[in-house]
Amino acid sequence: MDLVLGIDGGGTSCRAALATASGVVLGRGKSGPANIMTDLQGARHNIVDAARLAFVDAGRDPALIPETDAVLGLAGTNVGGYKQQLLDILPFRRSLVESDALIALNGALGDHDGAIAIIGTGSIFMSRKGKAMQTIGGWGFMVGDLGGGARIGRDLLQETLLAHDDIHPASALTQAVLEHFEGDPREIVKFAAASKPADFGTFAPMVFEYVAQGDAVAAKVLARAVADIEEALDALKLSPDQWLCLLGGLAALIGPHLSARYQPMLHAPEQDALGGAVAMAAKLFGTAGVPAHV
Repeated sequence: MDLVLGIDGGGTSCRAALATASGVVLGRGKSGPANIMTDLQGARHNIVDAARLAFVDAGRDPALIPETDAVLGLAGTNVGGYKQQLLDILPFRRSLVESDALIALNGALGDHDGAIAIIGTGSIFMSRKGKAMQTIGGWGFMVGDLGGGARIGRDLLQETLLAHDDIHPASALTQAVLEHFEGDPREIVKFAAASKPADFGTFAPMVFEYVAQGDAVAAKVLARAVADIEEALDALKLSPDQWLCLLGGLAALIGPHLSARYQPMLHAPEQDALGGAVAMAAKLFGTAGVPAHV
């Protein structure tokens, strides 16, 4: 039986699904981050490991990986020559490498027009209106990814230092962050200097936790993230009848905080990004006789 792989890789994790040529998922695997701009070799390792685990989960021999075609939706494909560098070192028989946004769009919208906002460690926005596509963001943590978990976490650490220096008011949240670093602001600086986006993103859930408790600093950090997200959505110029699907690890937390103009547009995705990758793999390399369900 011919097999295909769908792979979804971002700044926090990489997921793989092994499917038949018609798109029926047989097994799944998950490994570490796979942003090819942040760490190309590390991403390659985690991609292959997730694929291996998907074979194991399906009860198939991972030795078949070189005989398997794959569609990969990965963070970092829109910058520099990372995409081609990855293609040169992937072990699959045939590989199509696209942005994580494209596989997410195909999975979420199905045949509908509309947009997706992927809010995970980073952020990227994409719309489809007929055959017209538009992508916004996805430029990476240092100069982009506004509204994403890494930015939220970084902003929280910044506010904690500002509170420590008596520049901004402190709060229960900034005190909790400082206690996490044993009360030493120098440890925050050392952490920041050595950290990758996913490390900053580990602090994002604290913001939502403390927003629910009425914490002023948490509200400030979250308001900044929501404003950044809505500024990108505004640029997509969606009409009220078009779908808006929120995806990524922070989607469920961000959704309730979007403004009233976007709430009626929110729709649950038909499939997640991994489902979109599997469907694309079945269509491109397989028979696509049965829709993928992931």
